Amino acid sequence: MSISIEKRIALICLSAFFAVAVWQAVAVGQDAVHWVSGFLKHVDHDAKTMVVKTADGTEHTIKWTGDTAWEGTKESGEGLKEGSKVSVKYIEKGGEKTAIGVKDIGKDVAK
Repeated sequence: MSISIEKRIALICLSAFFAVAVWQAVAVGQDAVHWVSGFLKHVDHDAKTMVVKTADGTEHTIKWTGDTAWEGTKESGEGLKEGSKVSVKYIEKGGEKTAIGVKDIGKDVAK
């Protein structure tokens, strides 16, 4: 028994539709990942927050957690200093930005 070309095309389209629907359902359950680069305007180690000022003057307040990955600085942001240039990968949920990863690009580049 062979399937006609029209039925094959219909099955392929239907499979593609369901694959896209499943992908969208999974994507909705995940938080979007964002990047920001700039200079540290303020670091509060007790509150585990930093303010990153971008080249256009926008300031982003971002918190970090025990799950945040660090590169170019000590764990838990202990090496972060105001004026350092950083790149931060974060998620935003309910208006709150949480760092996934922080990379210290340069120390005391600008004050």
